[in-house]
Amino acid sequence: MRTSNHLIGLLNFFTFLASIPILGGGIWLSTRANNTDCLKFLQWPLIVIGVSIMVVSLAGFAGACYRNTFLMYIYLWAMFFIIAVLIGFVIFAYAVTDKGSGRPVINRVYLEYYLQDYSGWLEERVTSQSYWMKISSCIRDSHACGKTMRIYNGIPESADLYYLRKLSPIESGCCKPPTECGYVYENETVWIPGGGLVGADPDCVRWSNDQEQLCYNCNSCKAGVLASLKKSWRKVSVINIVILIILVIMYMVAIAAFRHNKRIDNDEPYGETRMEKAQPSRIHF
Repeated sequence: MRTSNHLIGLLNFFTFLASIPILGGGIWLSTRANNTDCLKFLQWPLIVIGVSIMVVSLAGFAGACYRNTFLMYIYLWAMFFIIAVLIGFVIFAYAVTDKGSGRPVINRVYLEYYLQDYSGWLEERVTSQSYWMKISSCIRDSHACGKTMRIYNGIPESADLYYLRKLSPIESGCCKPPTECGYVYENETVWIPGGGLVGADPDCVRWSNDQEQLCYNCNSCKAGVLASLKKSWRKVSVINIVILIILVIMYMVAIAAFRHNKRIDNDEPYGETRMEKAQPSRIHF
């Protein structure tokens, strides 16, 4: 195990590089929050984890390369804590996004989203009045619905073409009324009542052609935000699982490097076991 220090130093360098996708995932969620979901509190756990792994990797790299047992000891405890937090975050991310998905609609390519399909901590957080005021305001200010407009030779896109679109959850839930309400398409953000409203969905009376209102107060809009969050968190969780596997391997190698450093600090000849020493170390991993 004489090469364990060199190996842990090299692996810590790669772990430092691997922490970049985690940090990037948090920044990506932050960008998504500013443009669509508008939930800035969701990306901070990833950013904190990414920065922590960077700092701890540097400590492990220095401890291994300079054979500093104290740094390696701190590194092992810090890495153990990060692995535990990352496992908890992955489990939490899947737990709060396990319910809800878009529903297909007849003669439509896009899906529609219903708040009753979602439940749990994330749903309560998003739909709370204090948070939803900020979220809906952020979506409105980002002009997410205005960006759906398509003009061909000065004429809005036809209804048939619009129905063939793959709308994002935000566009489907916030920028148009639910299909069951029976509104008639005029353009992407203007819909007029047909022969009377159809269905008992409360969103049917919440829809407004006022471009500052649209369906931002609709349950379908809240469901669209939840669906968008689920998609984003699942993508980031895949990256986190890969990084977690790497960190566990790193941790096992770091334990070997730590034991090697302790042998040298105790003037123990290589190959001698701890049980052969007169005074074995009290620190065991």
